[in-house]
Amino acid sequence: MKRMTDSTSSEKIALVTGASRGLGAAIAEALAPNFHVVAVARTTGGLEELDDRIQAKGGKATLAPMDITNVDAMAQLCRSIHDRWGKIDLWVHTAIHGAPLTPAGHIDPKDWDKSVKINLDATGRLIPFLTPLLGQDGHAVFFDDPHGGEKFFGSYGATKTGQIALAKSWQVENTNIGPKVSILSPNPMPTGLRARFHPGEDRAPLAHPRDEAARLLTELGL
Repeated sequence: MKRMTDSTSSEKIALVTGASRGLGAAIAEALAPNFHVVAVARTTGGLEELDDRIQAKGGKATLAPMDITNVDAMAQLCRSIHDRWGKIDLWVHTAIHGAPLTPAGHIDPKDWDKSVKINLDATGRLIPFLTPLLGQDGHAVFFDDPHGGEKFFGSYGATKTGQIALAKSWQVENTNIGPKVSILSPNPMPTGLRARFHPGEDRAPLAHPRDEAARLLTELGL
């Protein structure tokens, strides 16, 4: 993990999980003028490119190249954030695994396990880790993708739907106590994930991740 840089207690901290590409990278870059971004992803190269773009705009980021399914690594990251800043103001969760489309009767066990670990299990572990850091005034953001129950989307649809169900439970539980939990619905974007699900699609009409990030952050009031 890139060394935590000097900071002031008043600095706003945004944790973006899944920050190396697509919507996650676009949101991390858009947040950088107003937040110190802690960017988490497995792809070191993608994080370094993000850091270059953030620095070019005068922003600051801490890079955390790690797998969100590694419980010990994520626990250590949260401990490091606590020791350095004592809090997180915003958590944006975009990390996702899109298993290949296949009939439910032909789901590969490795794809199923990976979908459960990344899309569902990691979320269930991260929420307890991050709740104390978010406190009453923090804000957590998830992104819905309603493929649950569609043909061939068994692995992705079931685990993504489970993730959002968990987020909704956390949302209603925190209505009066915080942190705030938002669940947004992005417009279709020409991401690698969508290309896997819709091969051969005309990508020209799709929303650019930078434009979609700006729209979603405006919806959040950020």
